[in-house]
Amino acid sequence: QVHLVESGGGLVQAGGSLRLSCATFGITGSINDMGWYRQGPQKQRELVASITRGGSTNYLDAVKGRFTISRDNAKNTVSLQMNSLKPEDTAVYYCNARINQRDFWGQGTQVTVSS
Repeated sequence: QVHLVESGGGLVQAGGSLRLSCATFGITGSINDMGWYRQGPQKQRELVASITRGGSTNYLDAVKGRFTISRDNAKNTVSLQMNSLKPEDTAVYYCNARINQRDFWGQGTQVTVSS
């Protein structure tokens, strides 16, 4: 059974940095796209960043230049380096992995940015 486990969330002041990591378990095939989504208070879940197996990336406009997504195909992990954090980045961040057109999700990790 596939499991994704996020780590690295927490409380940080505006302008600070956090690094989120996502470990995967029970993977038996190749992971296609991996990504990070977030859901803020009373907001819909949105895609923050994604990365293909080949390394092509895509970012939400609001985080371009501040966040960097990376992955390790050998370890089936994905990370999100978040710099220059803003209060509006406060949300639960979810790791996502797409395997054979099926989406798998982690349980989420809280990121809170204080002003």
